[in-house]
Amino acid sequence: MIAILQKMGRSLMLPVATLPAAAFLRRFGAIDYVKDFHFSQSIGGFINHYIAPFLLAGGSAIFDHLGLIFAVGIAIGLAGDGIAALAAALAYEVLDTVLVQIPTVFSSSHEKLDMGVMGGITAGLVASYMYKKYHQIKLPDWLGFFSGKRFVSIMTPIVMIPIAILLGFIWGPIQSVLDDFGRWMVELDAFGALIYGTSNRLLLPFGLHHVINNIAWFQIGMFEDSGGREIYGDLARFFAGDPSAGLFMTGYYPIMMFALPAGALAIIRSANPRKRKAISSVFISAALASFFTGITEPVEFAFLFASPVLYIVHALLTGISGFITAILGIKDGFGFSAGFIDFLINYQLATKPLLLIPIGIVFGTVYYALFRYMIVKFNLATPGREEEEAESGPETSETKPTIMLQAQQVLNSLGGTDNVVSIDACITRLRLVLRNDNLTNDKLLKELGAAGVMRLGQGAVQIIFGTQSERLKDEIKKFM
Repeated sequence: MIAILQKMGRSLMLPVATLPAAAFLRRFGAIDYVKDFHFSQSIGGFINHYIAPFLLAGGSAIFDHLGLIFAVGIAIGLAGDGIAALAAALAYEVLDTVLVQIPTVFSSSHEKLDMGVMGGITAGLVASYMYKKYHQIKLPDWLGFFSGKRFVSIMTPIVMIPIAILLGFIWGPIQSVLDDFGRWMVELDAFGALIYGTSNRLLLPFGLHHVINNIAWFQIGMFEDSGGREIYGDLARFFAGDPSAGLFMTGYYPIMMFALPAGALAIIRSANPRKRKAISSVFISAALASFFTGITEPVEFAFLFASPVLYIVHALLTGISGFITAILGIKDGFGFSAGFIDFLINYQLATKPLLLIPIGIVFGTVYYALFRYMIVKFNLATPGREEEEAESGPETSETKPTIMLQAQQVLNSLGGTDNVVSIDACITRLRLVLRNDNLTNDKLLKELGAAGVMRLGQGAVQIIFGTQSERLKDEIKKFM
């Protein structure tokens, strides 16, 4: 089950990866360049009239079609074929249109059923199932043209009709429960942010945090904009101008911009002096990635395996950060993650954003002191403090392998081509299914730059290589 869910988490990253572009376009399209940026009337007025509306339209096009985008992304992630993506798009359109008819046909009510992103995920799952089951089907010769992959794109929307009708009957109560749950979480306010932030970090090692993100960012809470559109989810509502949105995002800023970089500094300072230079090159870049982009896994996985207790403390502190920012009435959001880039882009939309800086400095101080104390006190084997072994010395620019050579070495460390059933990657990790995960050489993988190796059962393995994971995956596929 974990293997299936982590594959879902990987697939969810495909549509989530579109959001930075949407946030960037929508944010810069919504700026009044005369009033907000104090440009001259000639320059600011020109941008406001001839450029900003198109930026806003481009960003809105993505946010307004998130269901369809998620349907296509899920299908690609699970099936890996363009036909599955086409089938998913057709399935989503059928689902969306049938749901409109359900209240009218069966209850004569004006209730609006809207599955949002969950509808897109459902359509993607149906399309990927149909693809895997029927993409090699053979029909009689006189129907031969419709055999194989064409059959998938024809049958998926047909199959989706009864599924959509069934969903129409059950989604009404589910929609009410989700709405009540969202209201409950929002009414909990600071405690809701604490619960969400802690849960998110605890799910991250399994690659399942995207699942809970999907609920918080795209399902919880409803906001009706000036045009009468109903917009769901903390992230989407934030960019639509909902002043109450940001509850499930704001608390990440102090952690990602300040706390985890401070934790990385503590790991560097705690390393053995002989290894500190080599460790510094890795963790300074990891700290900068966390600060600027909000990509935190290279730092988090560095101490997750060395000290699970320290990671649990980190998860609790992440929740506490959300609690504190909510108590203080700070509201901020992001299109990708809570890094400095998103902080700048969304500054004008945020409420009390400058308070995040002193809060972040406090969290950074706490993290540095806590990490240093626990690493030294309990002699945790964080990077640079491992037991001394016969080794060739720290990697230098002369010995560091090229990405092609590294990929070949990683493949060998996985037991070779014959042991790899499938391989994919998200932003920071390789996601594999192996015939025998006991053939993996964890020690060699870590020497090749992996921050951690996770076995999730039934051959499902995740290897955290940071932002080079996608390139490694592409190079490994060339060898396969």
